[in-house]
Amino acid sequence: MTLVLNIQRSISGQAWRWRGLAADTRDAGFAPDDLVTQLLLTRGCPREELDAHRSPSIRAFMPDPSIFRDMDRAADRLADAVQGSEQVTIFGDYDVDGATSAALLILLLRDLGLEATPYIPDRLMEGYGPSGEALVRLRGEGASLIVTVDCGAQAFEALQMARDAGVDVIVCDHHKCAAELPVAHSMVNPNRLDEVEGAEHGHLAAVGMAWLLGAALVRTLRARGHFATRPEPRILDLLDIVALGTVADVASLRGLNRAFVAQGLKVMAQRRNLGLTALIQASRLTRAPTCSDLGFALGPRINAGGRVGRSDLGVRLLTTRDPDEARAIAEELNLLNEDRRAIEAEVQRAADELVERQANRAVALVASEGWHPGVIGIVAGRLKERLGRPAIVIALDGGIGKGSGRSIPGVDLGAAILAAKDAGLLIAGGGHAMAAGVTLAESQVEPFAEFLQERLSERIAQAMGDRALLLDAVLAPGGVNPELVTAMEAGGPYGMGWPAPRVVAGPVGIIKADVVGSGGHVRLIVSGQDGRSLKAVAFRQAETELGQALLSAPRHRKLWLAGRARIDDWGSRPAAELHIDDAAWAD
Repeated sequence: MTLVLNIQRSISGQAWRWRGLAADTRDAGFAPDDLVTQLLLTRGCPREELDAHRSPSIRAFMPDPSIFRDMDRAADRLADAVQGSEQVTIFGDYDVDGATSAALLILLLRDLGLEATPYIPDRLMEGYGPSGEALVRLRGEGASLIVTVDCGAQAFEALQMARDAGVDVIVCDHHKCAAELPVAHSMVNPNRLDEVEGAEHGHLAAVGMAWLLGAALVRTLRARGHFATRPEPRILDLLDIVALGTVADVASLRGLNRAFVAQGLKVMAQRRNLGLTALIQASRLTRAPTCSDLGFALGPRINAGGRVGRSDLGVRLLTTRDPDEARAIAEELNLLNEDRRAIEAEVQRAADELVERQANRAVALVASEGWHPGVIGIVAGRLKERLGRPAIVIALDGGIGKGSGRSIPGVDLGAAILAAKDAGLLIAGGGHAMAAGVTLAESQVEPFAEFLQERLSERIAQAMGDRALLLDAVLAPGGVNPELVTAMEAGGPYGMGWPAPRVVAGPVGIIKADVVGSGGHVRLIVSGQDGRSLKAVAFRQAETELGQALLSAPRHRKLWLAGRARIDDWGSRPAAELHIDDAAWAD
């Protein structure tokens, strides 16, 4: 890939390269009419599919649900439960993906005349995934069918106990599977090793798989004549929940996921779901939510229930029919999210100190007593972003550690953790390429770190050596304006696997630089040779090399600023500002 502005090493130590196609003419900037096409092409969209990607629809991207192994078997069993008015429990994980997956199936079954019961395990008391004790207890309370969502792919012992107790279990999951599968009535998972056609949808979140299971269920009931005397539910109306779970789980926004999010945001703007509406209001959003809002405003609040509060709050919020209850739960989640931030900041400081003292491992792995397990995934993500390499954070308690890891593109952390489990280093473990979790004995922390070092160091070195900041346009400061932001948004939705556009503004001189907020954000006002000024902010960078360079830059020295253009609607009329990812000297 061609260098941008011939920058081989920026202030943060990266080369700047054009994203996708080599097109040096982009130094002159983009005309808005050409921008969307260029953005789509540089994100891997085939030229013949441009029209479909400009406005992603479910019809254009949805596969036949029957391509997934066990999907028809699962849909038949659910249809039997609906028509037989059975007692059904939806067993979900305690994060946003689990909460949205469970809520989706509960709402769909409710529309079909069946009131299913949610069960979300307590993170601290029960841990991740279904336990045999819980499944057997649910059977004793009358459940004849249990559907696990966003969990179950590795629940060998628990599912065997359920089978022995005589309860059918449908597993609807997306986590990596072992070669041998646990016993279940049906296992719907695009990441089964024996998947063929369905494997290309392995990037779907669990809520996406739950929606496809719901579509298969409606189709099965339709074929049975179930809707001859009753209305057929509009499963498309549940896409707001699918969009939230997909973005919050950081699923790659390719293919069907792009359609889920694009169409789900439209449904969300109609504010049909009482709980989501209350959460939007509690988040102080006065406009229709964007993809970014799902990941940074709504998702964390639902997650707060499972992390530091009651794990069932998210499902209750999304399925309530009472506006007062919706407002009360939303406000409670808002307060819990504030608690989560305070806990997270404390663990983050301790983890940063441990990383600075340890050897420069390929995988940054830190462990300590007293860390709250509900925030270790967030802290691991922060470490990964700061260090540019995979990170695992482990909370120790009574000789047992529970850890969460985040990876970088090109390094499959989930597969490495499954290998460590097979090697006998872990009590439990699994996940995706980019995120995974572990449970292990405290005595195995160092052997586990050494295993990862040996298995992943070469691949991580290669991935970090290939590290570059990928850019879409170079502009004068005046070119970073609301019209540009609006034009770029037409190439979205953006997220994991479909990155938001990143532009370079400059050359600029810094008029004002200071530190704002408790997170150490660097705020700038800069001016360019075009005579225009621009507001910019580098989040959480005050103590980094980049932040220090911005704060101490002499007024006469010029810089290029790279980042993402955003709308700043704080004032009387919208303006654009730049959220800085990197900078380079222009002279």
